Amino acid sequence: MIAPSELIINEDGSVFHLHLRPEQVADKLIVCGDPSRVDMIASFFDSVECEVSSREFHTITGSYKGKRVTALSHGIGSDNIDIVMTELDALKNVDFRTRETKPEHTSLEIVRVGTCGGLQADCPEGTALVSDISIGFDGVLNWYAGRDSVSDLDFERALTSFIGYPKHAADPYVVHADDDLISRFDGDGFLHGCTVSAVGFYGPQGREVRLPLASPLLNERMMQFEYQGRRITNYEMESAALTGMARLLGHKAVTVCLVIANRVAKRSNTGYKGGMRELVPHVLDRL
Repeated sequence: MIAPSELIINEDGSVFHLHLRPEQVADKLIVCGDPSRVDMIASFFDSVECEVSSREFHTITGSYKGKRVTALSHGIGSDNIDIVMTELDALKNVDFRTRETKPEHTSLEIVRVGTCGGLQADCPEGTALVSDISIGFDGVLNWYAGRDSVSDLDFERALTSFIGYPKHAADPYVVHADDDLISRFDGDGFLHGCTVSAVGFYGPQGREVRLPLASPLLNERMMQFEYQGRRITNYEMESAALTGMARLLGHKAVTVCLVIANRVAKRSNTGYKGGMRELVPHVLDRL
């Protein structure tokens, strides 16, 4: 039995942070950082079944072209992904009455739709980029047993050796997205790449505003890195934790980001919401 202190269930039968009950979550999910983006995603639904808001977690479950889909916001950062993935899995795979793991496992399909910054010249603003591989600089997966079993250890060693990874930072982990979900985004203008998930937006992504950087050449080295024909293409903050925890928990996950800044050209586009609205139905069609 999972103790009440380890998995907190609210008095209404909902899980602690998301405030969702098991019947309110579909097996197919499109997740995002911004709570207001959930409304935009749900605007493409044919019908809405339920809507729940709690903190930064906004959820709408409905129907899209005959498929039951949940749109859910996870907020910013890998710490939130740890909460969201744990609670989504519990909603599907833990009996909330007995607090025991269900005998039959339910696997979720999860696509994160977000924004990112390009780290290569050929990742300009407006590009839709699929994270085939995610590199976690956040450290979340390191807290779980079995982390090595879902990580590309050779890639990790090659990366840390080449870039001179900061010794005080959390050990990086490298995880591959689900092959089936990746294949659904072949063609149609989607770029595929390797994504770094940083633990913050400014210093952890090599942005220097008023505080000097501990590793000012880190981005330059990452742009130069190549492993088995793969280059590091972009920065964001959630993909690695999402993909890694999904693999550990037996779910499918992939991240698709709209590039809204290019760190090489030093350009950004804050008027990206129209591009995001164009991207969402392409993602929903592939769920």
